[in-house]
Amino acid sequence: MKAVRLHEYGTDPSIDDVPEPTISGPWDVIVDVGAAGLCRTDLHIIEGQWDPIQHPSLPYILGHENAGTVREVGSAVSNVAVGDTVIMHPLTSCGLCPACRVGQDSHCEHASFPGINADGGMAQQLRTNARAVVRLDAGVDPKDVAALADAGLTAYHAVRKAAPLLFPGSHAVVVGAGGLGHIGIQTLAAITSAEITVVDRSEQALELAAQLGAHHTVLSTDDDDAVAKQVLDITGGGAHILFDYVGERGAELLATRLLRNRGSHYVIGYGGEVRIPTIEIISREINVIGNLVGTYNDLVELMTLTAQGRVQLHTAVYPLDAVHDAIHDLEAGRLIGRGILVP
Repeated sequence: MKAVRLHEYGTDPSIDDVPEPTISGPWDVIVDVGAAGLCRTDLHIIEGQWDPIQHPSLPYILGHENAGTVREVGSAVSNVAVGDTVIMHPLTSCGLCPACRVGQDSHCEHASFPGINADGGMAQQLRTNARAVVRLDAGVDPKDVAALADAGLTAYHAVRKAAPLLFPGSHAVVVGAGGLGHIGIQTLAAITSAEITVVDRSEQALELAAQLGAHHTVLSTDDDDAVAKQVLDITGGGAHILFDYVGERGAELLATRLLRNRGSHYVIGYGGEVRIPTIEIISREINVIGNLVGTYNDLVELMTLTAQGRVQLHTAVYPLDAVHDAIHDLEAGRLIGRGILVP
């Protein structure tokens, strides 16, 4: 089968012919990939940022946002059948460790992470397990939902955690209205009563944000003072909750300036460094909160919102053979929404 494989950090992946995956255990599920998302994490993988954390063996197949059709199942699988359309939770979890027992799949002690530390879904087929597959309604096209498996899940997970704090009259500030942020805006509008302000460097992204539920938009510039003043004026003193869907290129440094006292900075995007003097954390009683992917139940809830028409993924579709075009478009900031590869 055709697969996008990374051979060396710092260089583009290649399209290789590799053997098809096979059933090796009773809980295995083989999926014919209908679509695989491309996100900034893939760029960071290619750069080598994930190597110290996950130590994947090169070469391996990229792709951690995947949806498709079940091709084959192991002997113990009963929750999906051959022919079902499914979306995959990013991790294949064990179900037995303490984290799994309390539903925190993302912290499974024995998980594999296809596309991060194991062969992923930028290929014609993917092997996952029964605990990772969510069956979709008949007629759902994988390319319309694939990127929700990580980008959507990660965006929703942060909003879901913060929802109890976003009461009527509260202010949520979203930094970044791209692949993750445009989903975060929709889920904020769907499950909270917060007033939503979106900050982004792209006028196109801000236009989309306004269509998706943002009450206010702020065009970010190199003048952090001016940007901060606009946000503080709009919010009447700063965000109760700030969602940073960028996490690099200076966005992570601006974030704290957009918070009110006792506010919380939810870090979702990454690549940079959060730098806050400890005296400021204490005197303002602000919080910095990490967010890693999301739970299986988060993904089920997100699929419900999608089925209800309350979350829609905005995509740019590429054939698998055009993966390099997709990567370079993402690097250059030409993508609005999410890049989707279709085998």
